Amino acid sequence: MAVREPLNVQLAGFIDVETTGLSKYRDEIVEFCMVLFSFRPDTGELLEIVEEYTGLREPGIPIHPAAARVHGLYMENVRGCKLDEARIEHLIQLADILIAHNASFDRSFVERMFPAAAAKPWYCSMRGIDWYAEGFSSRGLQNLLKAHGIEVGRAHRAEDDVKAAIKLLCQRGRNGETYLCKMLRNHNKRGA
Repeated sequence: MAVREPLNVQLAGFIDVETTGLSKYRDEIVEFCMVLFSFRPDTGELLEIVEEYTGLREPGIPIHPAAARVHGLYMENVRGCKLDEARIEHLIQLADILIAHNASFDRSFVERMFPAAAAKPWYCSMRGIDWYAEGFSSRGLQNLLKAHGIEVGRAHRAEDDVKAAIKLLCQRGRNGETYLCKMLRNHNKRGA
């Protein structure tokens, strides 16, 4: 009887935040979502959703009207809301890597609120995949989801965007590899 080698499995935390505006210096998180999933880094195969968390947060500053028009969150939606910071910190600690679509944006907000996230490698599903070489004219999440026939409940809401983005990463590109595998490989090639 052959002995099977254990699978090389890692945990990724896909994160999305909605904010009061675009400034990483003065604006704040109003919605946070993280979905922790296991995957095989050699194949980019998603194995299972391990845990997920979504929460709203009342910011210390007003939500800019332009931001509210995008994500649909207004002060009355978040008044009195607090994130479960201990749970978020626990999920960040469990993750081997963190992923976001346009990671430079999400990362700046997440690391300011949760410094432990700065110790994790961040991967970007927007810049870490050559979407143009894959035949797409945009690397914007909503455009990519539409092009792949992935429905989103509420666009620009953290939970719906995270779950849809994970479905996108499970799709296969032109060479048959999952986009997750492409993103992992491209990140490792850059030595980031």
